[in-house]
Order: sequence, then C-alpha cells, then structure tokens
Amino acid sequence: MEKQPIELAVLFADITGSTRLYEKLGTARAMECVARCLKLMQGSAVGCGGRVVQTIGDEVLCVFPTASAAAQAAAEMQLRVALEEPAFGQRLQIHVGLQFGPVLEQGEGVFGDCVNVAARMVKLAKPSQIIAAKDCVEALTQPWKAQTRAIGKLPVKGRHEEIDVYEVLWQPSEEMTYMTDGNSFSWQKRQAQLRLAHSGKEIVLGSGRVFIKLGRDSSSDVVISDRKASRDHARIERRLDKFVLVDVSSNGTFVTFDGGLEVALKHEEVVLHGHGSISFGHSYGADPTEVAVFHVEPPA
Repeated sequence: MEKQPIELAVLFADITGSTRLYEKLGTARAMECVARCLKLMQGSAVGCGGRVVQTIGDEVLCVFPTASAAAQAAAEMQLRVALEEPAFGQRLQIHVGLQFGPVLEQGEGVFGDCVNVAARMVKLAKPSQIIAAKDCVEALTQPWKAQTRAIGKLPVKGRHEEIDVYEVLWQPSEEMTYMTDGNSFSWQKRQAQLRLAHSGKEIVLGSGRVFIKLGRDSSSDVVISDRKASRDHARIERRLDKFVLVDVSSNGTFVTFDGGLEVALKHEEVVLHGHGSISFGHSYGADPTEVAVFHVEPPA
C-alpha cells in the first residue's frame, strides 16, 4: 500500500558565512566551530520534540509535529547560538526557514512541496533571522502567531504564484516563554536600550521595538535628507541586549564611537556600544552637517 503524506512542520537551519569561516580559520578550526553550532541546533530540535532528518555540511533539516514546536526550536537555536561564546574569536550566526504542510516520509528522508518551500525560506532569511511561509504562520498557536510580521509576497521556484512570507521574531520578551529540555523558563523584561537622536527627534530601541530603519525614503523611521544616503540605507536591529547597525547602502555608513576611530561599513554590520554618531554616505569629517547620535544604555 502506498504511504500517505502526513502534516509536519519542516525546519531548515543554515550557518551564515561558513565559507569565509574556513578561509579565516583553516579547515580544522572551522570544522570544530561548525560542529559545535550544529550540536546546538540539533539539541534545540530534539528538546522541542523534533526529529533531525539530516545534516548537510553546515545545514540541518528537522521535522516537528506542530508549527509552534518548530518555531520554538528555531527561536531556541537562534538564542543558543547568540549566547555561545566566540570560538577562536569568531561569533557564528544562523538563518532559519520554516513551512508546515503535507510531507511524505520515505525511510529517514522527507519529501514534498512543504520541504521545498522550507528550503526556499532559509535562503531568503538573513543572518539571525527566522523566515516562515504563510501556511506555517497560519498553523501557529498564540503567542507565536503574535510574534510574526508580514514581509510580503515572494516567488518560489516550482510555484506559479508568489507566496506570503513572514518573519518570526525570536528575541525574548515578557510575553514569550521557551522550553529547554523539558524545563520551562520565562524571560524577564530586559533593560538594555538604545536612544537614537536625529534632527530633534529621538527614537528608543528596547524590549518593545525590534529595529529602526534609516534612509531617504519617507517610510523610514529616521528620514535622512543627505543626497549621498540611499533610500533604504541602514537599519539598527535589537538582538537580545545588543544593538547591531547593518549597512545596506550604496555609499556606506560611517560610525564614530566616542573616544575612538571612525568605522566604515559597506554591506557590513557593527555592534553599537556606548556613545557615538552615524554619518550616511560619507565620513563625518567630509560633511558633519547631518548625523544621527546614539547612546546605548546597558541592562540594569
């Protein structure tokens, strides 16, 4: 009798930038870093009731009985990797893709459109990001469904129509409780926050806000008037108690930390700390007219 598909949640998790890791550390050390990271991801999957189907290089494929179990595992993976001490001076990041739907199990393997879509989701995800297709989000229970935000419609290979894609926000908050190896623990409200001042306006990035968009586009949280800035220039993301500036511009972003040198970013990122200023499209010395000033307040 032909085996029938069953509904499962599929999770793909991939280590970000592993090729560059091998170039920096050499084969032996890089393999050790990758193995440690894979062990964390596999442990999170099993601890949340999932099954590790296979690992391929720096990627792990898992299945779960429910979408919420997969989301919980994905969040725990991100959290454990983020809290892991740097190995040989290198801090790793992962990106995760999720989907829920009919899956055909053959031996230890899993097959079907659901698996293909999950594989597409992980390719769309950025470092430290969890991306899920609409079917997965609709299958989530509260509070996980409340921890998602719509990104838009994107094409998926093999499908005629674009599909709705969401981000699952995994940073711990007052409303979220994780399960680790059968023991639940709740996160208290974190006090770390970043204050960003620009043109007389101040924005606070803390437990209630995940990111700030900066650019010339009027939809940005901080609208930059400098013509050397890009419409979508940069963003500041809250990752646990860290605030990361990510440059996505054409001309670069320049960060000056108080008492230190200026750091130039071009499609790179830096952790903001202490006090400093951000210039858009050119260095502060070239034109100090328009800057954003930041102040990071550590946890109490």
